[in-house]
Amino acid sequence: MNTPRLPFLDGLRVAAFALLIPYHVGMYYVTWDWHVKSAATSSTLEPFMQLSSPWRLSLLFLIAGAACHGLFAKHGVLGTLKDRSRRLLLPLLFGMVVIVTPQAYFEVLTQAPELLPGDGGYLDFWARYVKGGALCRGDDCLDVPTWNHLWFLPYLWVYAVVGAALASLKLKPRAIALPTWGWLLAPAVPLALLRVTVMSHWPTTHDLVHDLYNHLQYGFVFAVGWASRTPLAQGLWPAALRLRWVSLATWAALLAFNARYADAAPPDAVLVAARTLRGALTWWAIVACCGWAQRAFPRETPWLRQAAAAVFCLYILHQSVIVLLTQALKPLALPWGLEALLLIVLTFAVCALAYLGARRVPGLALLLGIQRRPRVAGPVVSSAAAA
Repeated sequence: MNTPRLPFLDGLRVAAFALLIPYHVGMYYVTWDWHVKSAATSSTLEPFMQLSSPWRLSLLFLIAGAACHGLFAKHGVLGTLKDRSRRLLLPLLFGMVVIVTPQAYFEVLTQAPELLPGDGGYLDFWARYVKGGALCRGDDCLDVPTWNHLWFLPYLWVYAVVGAALASLKLKPRAIALPTWGWLLAPAVPLALLRVTVMSHWPTTHDLVHDLYNHLQYGFVFAVGWASRTPLAQGLWPAALRLRWVSLATWAALLAFNARYADAAPPDAVLVAARTLRGALTWWAIVACCGWAQRAFPRETPWLRQAAAAVFCLYILHQSVIVLLTQALKPLALPWGLEALLLIVLTFAVCALAYLGARRVPGLALLLGIQRRPRVAGPVVSSAAAA
């Protein structure tokens, strides 16, 4: 079975990654905890970063769910397991041993240099890092080796394998016949309930085993993406196209809420309503993204194919590149705005050059998640057809 491709999903994937680099550069400057911190740390950027933080990762899982259905439809359970293991687990292992290590090194160097082994050099740290264990200063511990930003890969592997196993049962659920507005509300309700009832008891950990809230949230959105490529939820895409203006207003609501409670937590009486709204806004922002992407990327183009092919490699590399660049630029003592702009531009440039070089090296390409085989063009459903 050959599932028609939706070209705007590639556009969504590229756009989501284009947001990821500025977001992680912003983490260097805001007051939130991160691996390295600028001397110019402030809360200035936080309201803008909060406009994407509730939904950006969920959007990626939605896209991944739709893509994994296509993989399963073409290759079945065993083929999906083989492909996802090669494409996700090999880059994960390589990333933990090689790519992520500089993040951990500079985190320790800048925050707890007394924990560095030997003469404090990188190679001594790497030898300690791969041995495993914890580097602790009081109750504050860094467990190594770590996957840091690569946590997305094991989560996606689990969801893809579970999705393929369930799909192999060949159940035939009845298509969901929702009115257009129903697609705005139906997925929002579970996400809002999860935020109200689960999140406070099981906060985010990204350790795969003890991360109930994120598994329920991301697993649900992944399942919606998978179902959107079946009769069960195929009404999602045309509904998103029609609802794109309504959903766009969610950013205004989120900005107003963040501004109102920028310096203080909401009162107890407001907290449940606030969490409900935040959970619903997660889905409504995703609907807006899906709707506008259908307008922005109505057909497949060569540049979009190339950009989509590069995204995974750039995702693997980008956070370590950011951390290394922050340390390289620090002696220049640039104004933080200029420094941030340089970090964004240089990160895109370095990652793109690394991709162009690595894709020519078979073993390295595999370890960096680069698919060297040309993608076989399948039937394409344009946005107009989807609507």
